[in-house]
Amino acid sequence: MFSVIFPGQGSQIVGMGKEFYDRFDIVKKLFKEADETLDFSISKLILEGPKEELDLTVNTQPSIFLISYSIYSVINNEFNIDLSKAKYFAGHSLGEYSALAAAGYLDFSETIMLLKKRGDAMQNAVPNGEGGMVAVLGSNIEIIEEILKENKNNFFVQIANDNSEGQIVLSGKNQDLNKLIEVLKLNNIKNIKLPVSAPFHCKLMSQATKIMKQELEKVTFQNSKNILISNVTAEEIFDKDKIKSLLIDQIENRVRWRESIINMTNKGVNHFIEIGPGKVLSGLVKRINKDVKINTINIEDDIKDLNIWAI
Repeated sequence: MFSVIFPGQGSQIVGMGKEFYDRFDIVKKLFKEADETLDFSISKLILEGPKEELDLTVNTQPSIFLISYSIYSVINNEFNIDLSKAKYFAGHSLGEYSALAAAGYLDFSETIMLLKKRGDAMQNAVPNGEGGMVAVLGSNIEIIEEILKENKNNFFVQIANDNSEGQIVLSGKNQDLNKLIEVLKLNNIKNIKLPVSAPFHCKLMSQATKIMKQELEKVTFQNSKNILISNVTAEEIFDKDKIKSLLIDQIENRVRWRESIINMTNKGVNHFIEIGPGKVLSGLVKRINKDVKINTINIEDDIKDLNIWAI
């Protein structure tokens, strides 16, 4: 039993998806549709750079979605592998939008436009340099939650991503993060300040939540038989109105990736297929459950190795 998973921000590189673009007309059509929808050449940016522009959140989010959706379309249409037979669809942060489009809940053009607006809203929710994110390594969620609870009068920091056992990301204002780092050092907990320009998935994103609530209200979600695992709840969701409200909640709340993978494996999933640039999620899944099978699909040869009936 397999699930299809889609990566979030941080997996982007210049030239991603070029092999698929060169080889398949279906990908060229999607790139052209993306350019027309966004009214600028995101294709050129993805294929040629510059990296500094691709790394801007407003560009990164639609770019990663475009690559993930293109590869998903190639697998289904060119290789006749029916990924809609997946037990679940899930994605990490912006990857949840990729999952929704692949699962049939969202239209391609609407999704890419939503992600451009989401990226812009999240980037501009907090003045540049005011907030940030810290990755904590080698600890667990209970210890970090206890530290935050004990220091709630000293600083305000939130857990942004519960990625895997031993990898947790926190968000907040830089002055609060610096205080957190001091406490982590006292407890001999390894941490790394991440090179991001905004504190994603925390209350500081409230302005982005307001904008995306307005944008999502304009969008019509389709009915689908495919089941999503929500970032916010780590639970099954297939009611389209509930999906919309959870996408709004997602901006200020923790991505419960570790719990999502555990819940899927507890319900019989033993094979995960990561579709999109990089292999970040595959690494996280392996840390959560070393016994599951994982396929990472970001070049054509990866598809040739894919067998959804092998387990």
